[in-house]
Amino acid sequence: MKNNTPWNNDKELFELVRRELFTGVVGDVMDSLGYQHQFLPPQVRALQPEKLLIGRAMTVLEADVFHHTNGKSDQPVMDRAFGVMFDALDDLKEDEIYICSGSSPRYALWGELMSTKAKQLGAVGAIVNGYHRDTKGILALNFPTFSFGAYAQDQGPRGKVIAWRVPIEIEGVRINDGDILIGDIDGVCVIPKQIEQEVFIKSLEKASTEKLVQKSLQEGMSTVDAWDQFGVM
Repeated sequence: MKNNTPWNNDKELFELVRRELFTGVVGDVMDSLGYQHQFLPPQVRALQPEKLLIGRAMTVLEADVFHHTNGKSDQPVMDRAFGVMFDALDDLKEDEIYICSGSSPRYALWGELMSTKAKQLGAVGAIVNGYHRDTKGILALNFPTFSFGAYAQDQGPRGKVIAWRVPIEIEGVRINDGDILIGDIDGVCVIPKQIEQEVFIKSLEKASTEKLVQKSLQEGMSTVDAWDQFGVM
């Protein structure tokens, strides 16, 4: 990070965001910068709504499969259980978030044992464009997970990870490996690497202004006057 920011590294930034920000204010700032399609669809929601999740994306591409190859395929990924999912999991780094897309919603994309390994590696959460399973186990691990909800049907015979650390999309929202993801009770927002510094500086400024607006409204200022004075609502 550059020295003109209130943070020096990711850990300092992420702690600052946890203390001061939320998805709404970050999304508003990106709207103002012309990035107006950065929220994942609303069905991707938090298993633990009280938690704010922030980290860097470790992107994972999943695909449906419809038969077992029994080791007879000329495509090695098809002969491996879950494709290259284990390789992707083992490549998770500290403060990263496993984010997966590409398959149909016919089966769960995340579970307890995956959470166990991810947490051991220092990853901070999982976001999947589909369902999770093993809900009680994930909650016991206190591992932040965002999904469509709980559904126990396994991906084993139905889906495989075919690549990781590649660009993915979720309903037209592009996620590149290393982008920052922020999620809370109101949804998940994707912050592209190329604008992250500007986004968080302006988000901190906007959050501070919103506190002044709230105080002014509590003291009786009209919404018209508040908007005219602060330009925030």
